[in-house]
Amino acid sequence: MHKKLFWVYLVLSIVGLVSAWVFNALAVMNNQDYAGAWFGTAVDWVLSADFTVVAIAVVVFMIAEARRLNMKRVWLYILLSGITAMAFTFPLFMAMRERKLDHLSLSEKAV
Repeated sequence: MHKKLFWVYLVLSIVGLVSAWVFNALAVMNNQDYAGAWFGTAVDWVLSADFTVVAIAVVVFMIAEARRLNMKRVWLYILLSGITAMAFTFPLFMAMRERKLDHLSLSEKAV
């Protein structure tokens, strides 16, 4: 099961990265206003607040889960999410988490 989830998360991570690149490139080429798009109307505020709360929860989960599983360099996923997109780094973290869980379950079977 871990290997299947690893690949699902890895594919989602790649889709998240490519979509972020494409749509950010389009926004930059069209000189679009990011702040205006995020906070222009009440609907934008709702979506922005919603995504912000989810992003904070994701970061808390990533830190807690990385500590629990003794995963290294979780800060790198968080840093990359600010440079690329959470749609890339969170599924990537989840893929690496599945890999770690698989490794841990193999270690337990060996004992």
